[in-house]
Amino acid sequence: MNLKSIYITFLLFVFTAGIFAQNREFNGLDMNMGNLYRLSSAETRSISPENFTGEKGKGGMAIPDPNAPRNTANATHAARDLGQGWKVNPYVRINPGETFTMAEIEGPGAIQHIWMTPTGNWRFSIIRVYWDDETEPSVECPIGHFFGMGWNEYAPLNSMPVTVNPGSAFNSYWVMPFRRKCRITMTNINDAEAMNLYYQIDYTLTDVPADAAYFHAQYRRTKVNETSDYTIVDGIKGEGHYVGVYMAWQVNNNGWWGEGEIKFFMDGDKKFPTI
Repeated sequence: MNLKSIYITFLLFVFTAGIFAQNREFNGLDMNMGNLYRLSSAETRSISPENFTGEKGKGGMAIPDPNAPRNTANATHAARDLGQGWKVNPYVRINPGETFTMAEIEGPGAIQHIWMTPTGNWRFSIIRVYWDDETEPSVECPIGHFFGMGWNEYAPLNSMPVTVNPGSAFNSYWVMPFRRKCRITMTNINDAEAMNLYYQIDYTLTDVPADAAYFHAQYRRTKVNETSDYTIVDGIKGEGHYVGVYMAWQVNNNGWWGEGEIKFFMDGDKKFPTI
């Protein structure tokens, strides 16, 4: 078939500002189809190996160079005929035992979406998130468990906060506000091999309300005691919301399906739980 011309048709949907400016009370967080018409002063940014800092006008600057330092032009061979601006550095390589800083952001603002595709054993890739000036992470978890893939193999997952697409396309939509600073790292604890990490962290710089809580996640692994309750989490103090737990459960005997009761002991409960 000979085509003399190609026609591209598209629809552009956009909300525009009115003539008269008004005081903007909306901070741009929790955008959804019900409030897309609302304007704010929030600034969208994105961090990836193509723009390590998320700075304005700093994306896609890598130049193909076979002699470039590691993690500055990793896809030089694939992009050799395309040149600057064409996925010259879409991933980073993290050596055994190395910790790589994925993002370091000055606030206030909020993480809105994290996408990544890690290679290697997902149990050996540890993600940590530090809020403000923390020295201990608020999030510390193997990357497979964080995205609901605790058995180190792909399984379909489609939910509001986390989705996993075929292969290892991990997506987190947890909104994670911070006030002064956010730092995210990935550690490769595999002593035998390096890992490649494709990732993108989408965030917004905006005012954070006083009642906004910080996101926390912790990892546990143990052999459950057969004669007593297993404590999933304990020692949490102060105000907050319990938003869920992911379990990778292995049954080591015949005839039991792994069923059990979840109990919530709250605010001084002793023998019997509230829930």
